Amino acid sequence: MTAGFQPPVYPYERLAGARAKADAHEGGIVDLSVGTPCDPPPPSAVAALSTSGAERGYPMSVGSARYRGAARGWLARRFGVEVAADNVAACIGTKELVATLPQWLRLRSPDRDTVLHPAVAYPTYEMGAILAGCRSVAVPVDDHWQLDLSAVAEADADRALALWVNSPANPTGALQDLSAATAWGRARGVPVLSDECYAELTWEGRPRTILEGGLEGVVAVHSLSKGFNLAGLRAGFYAGDPDLVRYLSEVRKHAGMLVAGPVQAAAAVALDDDGHASAQRERYRQRLERFRSILAAVRVRASMPAGGLYLWVPAPGDEEPATRSWAFTERLAADGGVLVSPGDLYGSQGAGYVRIALVQPMERLDLVARRLGVG
Repeated sequence: MTAGFQPPVYPYERLAGARAKADAHEGGIVDLSVGTPCDPPPPSAVAALSTSGAERGYPMSVGSARYRGAARGWLARRFGVEVAADNVAACIGTKELVATLPQWLRLRSPDRDTVLHPAVAYPTYEMGAILAGCRSVAVPVDDHWQLDLSAVAEADADRALALWVNSPANPTGALQDLSAATAWGRARGVPVLSDECYAELTWEGRPRTILEGGLEGVVAVHSLSKGFNLAGLRAGFYAGDPDLVRYLSEVRKHAGMLVAGPVQAAAAVALDDDGHASAQRERYRQRLERFRSILAAVRVRASMPAGGLYLWVPAPGDEEPATRSWAFTERLAADGGVLVSPGDLYGSQGAGYVRIALVQPMERLDLVARRLGVG
């Protein structure tokens, strides 16, 4: 019998050894390996969970009028983009959307079988292609972590179901040229899917969306996990090209992809709360600066990212890049009781770096500093 698909080890499970070293410290591990929020969500959103009355019936797969209206309002306030209600739809967080989009797109375009994604990136872009039985083709990034679209072979472009872009980028924090990606996709008939879940945390300039260049051939994907601390609710939305949004919302309806009614009610309240988003943004900025100073005190240089909640740090040492990444991860775990992620978890081009997610409160970061002897 031929062996079927065997899922690879989940990336963060490879950190078990370093995790044990970090957790051995008095006071326990300071986990900066995964970008899971620790701060409180808007109290009004939490209250909405128990008062909406939406738990009784099935929710609309596309999202309630209230939820889509809140998403449209947020897009207008944050980016100055007006999107019609029919061009916005709900998703169950955004990871499930990223992971399932290739299979829906391949049903629509059976003559294409390739997903293009950044070579240094969130692993689910690649895994979504694999789970759909598609080809995953990594697009190289340059020395500034920008996508090098000129490196995409025309044969791959001809077979492409979609191009993923991520700005601000995970793990590098780079801001991508969304206009260039849009132009590239339109010239080749390739939908461009823009993961913008860190847009609230843009540090260089104003937040940007791919929708600013028009809706044709593009879809923006947004999450309430990071900016609103609602990762546990699994709420997000996508917006863009009318035909593509209509197609995706219909096929997802058949698949039973439903954001729970009370979750939609809470998410709508959160999207209306610009004050909370601004306060959360400032928390992340302060943590990024604080941990940069801790690293500088142990002679490790870390630049402020252009966006996002991660420091993308060159690992010190003279070994091969991947060895440096893992050695620095082990050193931080053993000496500081802090867990970070080696850069090659995000693609081979990320070897030689570590990603540090500033998702713990300041007192936990100060604890790392004391353990490292830098105060």
